[in-house]
Parts: sequence; C-alpha cells; structure tokens
Amino acid sequence: MKIDIVIPNYNGSHLIKKNIPHVLKALKDFKDSSIIIVDDCSTEEDKRQLRLAIDSFNFSSKTPITLIEHKKNMGFSSAVNTGVKASRADLVVLLNSDVMPKEDFLLSPLEKFKNHPDLFAVGCMEESIEGDKTVLRGNGKGAWKRGLILHSKGDVKEERTFWVSGGSGVFKRELYEKLGGMDKLYNPFYWEDIDLSYRAQKSGFTILFDNKSVIEHRHNEGAIKTHFKKNKINTTAYRNQFTFIWKNITEPTFLVSHSLWLPYHVLSAIARRDSAFLKGLIYALLRLPDIISQRNHQKSLYKLSDREVLSLYK
Repeated sequence: MKIDIVIPNYNGSHLIKKNIPHVLKALKDFKDSSIIIVDDCSTEEDKRQLRLAIDSFNFSSKTPITLIEHKKNMGFSSAVNTGVKASRADLVVLLNSDVMPKEDFLLSPLEKFKNHPDLFAVGCMEESIEGDKTVLRGNGKGAWKRGLILHSKGDVKEERTFWVSGGSGVFKRELYEKLGGMDKLYNPFYWEDIDLSYRAQKSGFTILFDNKSVIEHRHNEGAIKTHFKKNKINTTAYRNQFTFIWKNITEPTFLVSHSLWLPYHVLSAIARRDSAFLKGLIYALLRLPDIISQRNHQKSLYKLSDREVLSLYK
C-alpha cells in the first residue's frame, strides 16, 4: 500500500527541519512513498531555508521530498488539497509542520484500512504539548445543542471519533478526492477537517481514532498561534462554525432549532461584548451564496441524516 505524507508550510521552515527526520524514519520501510511539502507563500527567506533543507534531506535520504510553492497565500484547506492532488498514493497522511510522529505511527492505521473497506480516515493520538503539560488529544465528540453544532475533546480510549484532524490523520486518497477534499470556504483555518469528516460520515463512510498511532504536537509553535491575533482566530472560528451549519445541516428540525436559537446567541454575544462572534456571523452571511452553492453540490452524496450521524456520539 503506497503512502504519501503531505505537509503544509507557512513560515515554518525551522519546524520542517526539526520534524522531517522523524517523518523519514516513519517511512523508511515503505517503498515508493514520498513526502510532499506545500509552501503557502511564506516569506522569501523562509522559502530559501525550506529549499535548502529539502535539498539536504533529498541528498541523504531514499524517500523523495517534493516541494510545491503557492504564488499567493491561500490558506490551510487549499495547501492540503494541492498536496493531495499531487499524490498518487493509496493513502495520504496529513501532518502539520509542528507535528513529530513516532517511528511506528503508521502501522496500526494500516491494519484498520485493511480490515474496514468503507474506512475513509484514521486519526492519530496527539501528545499535545501545552505549556508544561502533555494532554492526550485526537478523539472528538460532536453534539447539536441550542441550535448549534458543538465539538469537544473525546475519550482517547474510544475508537469512534467525530472528526479526524487535518494535522495528524491518515486518509484514503480516492475518497478524499471523491468528497472534494477540504473546502476552501474555511480558509485560512479551522473547521475544515470537521467539515470533511462530517461529509464523509453523511456519505456512508467510516472514520476512526487510533490511540496506538502517536504523534507529538506543539500547537503553540504552529502557524496559527504565531501569525494571527486572538481576535482574528476567534472571529474565523465563529464564521466557520456558521459556515459548517449552513452548508451541512439538512435535518429540518435542526434548521428550525438553529433559526429559533440564533437571536438568543446574538443577544448573548452583545451582552458579553463578544465582537468576534458578531463579526464571524456577519462574515458568514456575506459568503452565504457560496455556502448555499457548496451545500447543493455536496448533498447528492449523502446517505445518512444529521440525526443518524450525531447519534453515534451520545
């Protein structure tokens, strides 16, 4: 089974240099596999450092590393999609530049793909470095509450997960492309992997979490935390939460619930002076035509209702 690893980069050449040796170790026993790095228009100096690092790794390693450069910054979804489109592997592994995989992290997910023909993706267990603590993450839960889709941290002992992270997951490439990949509506970041996982489940495919597949993830070193201010991050998260609901939810009772609860959420945001929520809602409304277009395009693949999908996570 051929495997390619796709890594998006935005001004993170120092992370690539630190973590790629661990990625190469994980691929050493896989023939015809490769690493695809997509640079999302970093600074000229970062791109120069990245090219030098890749040349050095290609000289010393049997696993080829390909660099694809975007001419303009497009966002996480677009960068990942570019990498997957360049792959011809059976499976694509999506890793953030701030992720360090354990040497055997691919072995258990491969067994899952062999045993589950309808399997779309497998999520890795993240040893998330948060200050002086290590928190085990990677499993997620989802629920419909007060007219909104809410996601939260799940139990890492559970195999069923609401989504597979786009920064540490193994995906069946053919199905990834069939589903249209990650939606660029979510650029520059957040909710794109939840969206893809949800669409996969509504289309009848399975996603799983694997606590034997371990990676180390230093979130504070990644592009989002180092290049974007907190208000921008929160605004984008709220915008994409509304985008997710309007694009994916088709259950009539959920849509009625969303409409009835929305005024309450707006008034609550005003009362607590949550400008990020209000701006996120406005920005989502401005792109409503594109959201509706995507909604109409993707719904032909659906086999399960929202209620059936969410019932898996009660």
